[in-house]
Amino acid sequence: MRFNVRSLIATLLGLVAGVLVLACQSNPSAVSQPSAQSPAASPATSISVAYPDRELSASPAQLPPLPYDAGALSRAIDAETMRIHHDRHHQSYVTNLNNALKDQPDLQKLSVEAMLRDLNAVPEAIREKVRNNAGGHLNHTIFWQIMSPKGGGQPTGAIAQAINQSFGSFENFRKQFNAAGSDRFGSGWAWLVRNPQGQLQIISTANQDNPISNGSYPIMGNDVWEHAYYLRYQNRRADYLNNWWNVVNWSEVNRRFQASQR
Repeated sequence: MRFNVRSLIATLLGLVAGVLVLACQSNPSAVSQPSAQSPAASPATSISVAYPDRELSASPAQLPPLPYDAGALSRAIDAETMRIHHDRHHQSYVTNLNNALKDQPDLQKLSVEAMLRDLNAVPEAIREKVRNNAGGHLNHTIFWQIMSPKGGGQPTGAIAQAINQSFGSFENFRKQFNAAGSDRFGSGWAWLVRNPQGQLQIISTANQDNPISNGSYPIMGNDVWEHAYYLRYQNRRADYLNNWWNVVNWSEVNRRFQASQR
């Protein structure tokens, strides 16, 4: 009997490949994972997201004051919009979150970030309310801080270098960030995040979803719900997105960028 050596070798290689595929499927750790030393190993675990030194309390949730006068961001957002946005919309997320948690003493012991990092641990009956209102509370708490009357201009420091490395230039970054906001159908947010792979990434989320629910750290975000801009801009979302850069607080964005690397 004659053996076809080439056919035999091909058959053996095919068997070896099949064994390797089965091994990878049965052992998820064989698939590439973020390095334990990567900054992305932690965005969804222990880094404070709301503030430099603490997470956002849910016992009870409280509306934080604006860090400036309502009319101070007039280069981008008018005073009436700011008052309605903060005093009514943000307050409604706080109130609704407290109502959702009123019979949940164990959840009240958690931070807002902890709940959003593990929404599956929230009882199904209130999960959607927590997702929307805890997300709205955290998103807006971040939003007020990353704007400033003295903001705007070009980024400086570590975030400027990281933007150039990841997106080629600040102008490219700005265009991509604005596109994420303008392309978001309906309500939501545009974000710069550090993703679970440790990379800077521009994403958008629907409604009040926060990136930490998907393992990313939110470095900066812009609110593209109509209540954030409609009094001044009506349906001209693109104008709002362009003007918003006049009030970006790059000092705070730099701080958040550094925090994302822990």
